[in-house]
Amino acid sequence: MIDRLFLDHPRSVGETYLGHMGSAGRFGSRMILAGVACMLHGLFPFLFVKTGSNTVRTLHDNMVVNRRRAAIAAELSELGAYI
Repeated sequence: MIDRLFLDHPRSVGETYLGHMGSAGRFGSRMILAGVACMLHGLFPFLFVKTGSNTVRTLHDNMVVNRRRAAIAAELSELGAYI
């Protein structure tokens, strides 16, 4: 039960529990900072003009790259089992 709750998802994205916790923490911190920048931009339109959109784009790209890396690692692992 604990294994399923705490380890299934990190494994599914090719990370350990601690690695996933670090990645999620960094991801969340960047989202919070970008959110503050967006709120300040709302008050002061001349500040942080591209910060929100750039952060969303960067985080999305990082997430997609990590998924691809995990998929490639899984495929290589499977191939190694057959060789």
